Amino acid sequence: MPMRLPTAIALTAGAVSLLLASQGLAASAAAASPARQGVSSAPLVDSPGTPPPASPGAETSLPAMSELIARALDNDAGLRSRRLDGASVGQEVPMARSRLLPRLEASANYRVSDADNIYTDNPQDYPDEVYDDRISGRTQDTSWQVRLTQPLFDLERSRQLGKAHAQADAATLEVAVAERDLAMTVIDTYLDAYRASRRVGLLMAQRESLTLQQRQAQRAYDLGLGDRINLLESQSRLDQAIADQTAAENALSIAITDLERLTGVTPDFTPRLIERSATFTPGAEDQPLESLLTRSSDNADVRLAAQRENVTRQETDIRRAARYPRLDFVVDYSDLHSNDALRTSRELSAGVELNVALYQGGYTTASIRQGELTALAGAADLDNERRLAQQEVRRRLRSIQGDRRQLEALTRSIESASLFVEAAVRGEALGLRDLVDVLDARATLYDLRIRYVDTLCDYLDNRAALAAATGTLDTPSIDRLMRTLEALEREADPPAIVAQAGVATPTRR
Repeated sequence: MPMRLPTAIALTAGAVSLLLASQGLAASAAAASPARQGVSSAPLVDSPGTPPPASPGAETSLPAMSELIARALDNDAGLRSRRLDGASVGQEVPMARSRLLPRLEASANYRVSDADNIYTDNPQDYPDEVYDDRISGRTQDTSWQVRLTQPLFDLERSRQLGKAHAQADAATLEVAVAERDLAMTVIDTYLDAYRASRRVGLLMAQRESLTLQQRQAQRAYDLGLGDRINLLESQSRLDQAIADQTAAENALSIAITDLERLTGVTPDFTPRLIERSATFTPGAEDQPLESLLTRSSDNADVRLAAQRENVTRQETDIRRAARYPRLDFVVDYSDLHSNDALRTSRELSAGVELNVALYQGGYTTASIRQGELTALAGAADLDNERRLAQQEVRRRLRSIQGDRRQLEALTRSIESASLFVEAAVRGEALGLRDLVDVLDARATLYDLRIRYVDTLCDYLDNRAALAAATGTLDTPSIDRLMRTLEALEREADPPAIVAQAGVATPTRR
């Protein structure tokens, strides 16, 4: 034993130094972070998947969310179809207006007839030559007519023009709702890709650390300084990290593929190791609940429901107008040529026509009642959409407040977990703790970092949903989301590991 003591001390010191070298924790991050404050843009890549992380010092940045949304608005086929449908509904306005403008019609007619009348029955009474064709009873007529009609009073057609305007506005709002839904889909998918890429970065760093610790446990076991339990525990943790990294890479690939389908381009989400900044704090909602509830009336769904309710009221007014008379000014010109000279004529006439529907078997009354019921249904839909919008505002505001409290708590937990990892490492070096304690402490730290990124993405998603619920989802609000991510990215550290085809290869530091 006395002869083995120096050797044992040397081996233990070497194992501890190897373990400390595998940390990649506060010391290396603090030393490297000042040099990483300037993070600029990187070009988009052309193939989906999990790209290898950037080398230390390389300039990388997140894809611009507003640019991807703009590309999606131009690229999405479903939205393009909705826009074309809206444009087609807009043609109802000139169609309805045309019914109030003068209408000019022309017609032509050729007719052959064989008749029995007073001329054919009494030919002797009409001996003149001019009656020869009429006495035969056979005539050939060629005529044409031009008719000009100008509505003077038509309440039904006037109200149809108002309904057409309401329908066009509703179609425009339908496009706005589709654009908002597409923008929210892009934001959700973007955040999914972001959280997956950062999860991959954290898991890659964790895997690197576990790989070094597994090698340390194997060396200690081979030298007779460690036990098999520590070796199996380190191998189990490493296998679990490999499985988690594979799942995260798959989630990242799916999110990037979805973004490619939506936008037509393949954004680059390079896995990066997020180091929590001590000064980064997401902002709280500065507007009170009452103000947000008032602004929920600007929700696109509420505005669309209100416009649809307006369309149903316009339709009911049109049905009521069927009881009113219709007054038209009419001008006719006709020219008739016939083999019977007595039938040849030209005629010009002008007059006023009054049309009144006196009885239609109860159709008008039933039609009006149907329109009134439809209008009541539209009012109920509007009230429902208002309540849903207000409930969405309350739910998202509570979620934002809860996410912010979680982020604050996770920040403190990460700081405590970092200190605990350092204490566990020193405890193992002094023989007060074993490798399992170090692995547990390190796994807890990485899990907290992953939870922090997930909670931050949930916070941003709730922010975007709150803006959509209040009708304020626009470019400035999207840019505010990006500034939040960029504030976190300024503390990002490219993991010193290369992942290709599911294989992780540690690099030397």
